[in-house]
Amino acid sequence: MKVQTALRFGKKLLELVKENAAEKRSLNNYIEYLLYHEVREIPNSETEKAIAETRKGENPEPNTDLD
Repeated sequence: MKVQTALRFGKKLLELVKENAAEKRSLNNYIEYLLYHEVREIPNSETEKAIAETRKGENPEPNTDLD
């Protein structure tokens, strides 16, 4: 699900980002790509559950299947 939000950027920065985006994709998609690249992958619900279980000590066996 996508959520709309308003952001503010300096004029020069926005111009540079628009130029780079025009080469590859839409401005929105390019900014989203940059943010994902910076914060890395966001875990899905199954991964979040496994992380929570591990932190509580409920899942002591390591998971070797990373696929």
